[in-house]
Amino acid sequence: MTIWVNEQLDPMGMIHACIACCDEQQAQDCHESFEANLSAEQKAEGWSTRLRTVESWDDVPVNSLKLSV
Repeated sequence: MTIWVNEQLDPMGMIHACIACCDEQQAQDCHESFEANLSAEQKAEGWSTRLRTVESWDDVPVNSLKLSV
């Protein structure tokens, strides 16, 4: 099973938002939304988004919103 993990990170690398799901299209849509919601100022400060995959729900950050469980 592939689980898609979307993360929004501050300049120090701390996760501020995280959504995990099993649907690739839903994950891509979420990633685009995370990107669009970062202001130009946040991007200049080093905020970023990351989309990655994991193979187990055990590898998803604890504080994540988990969809399609």
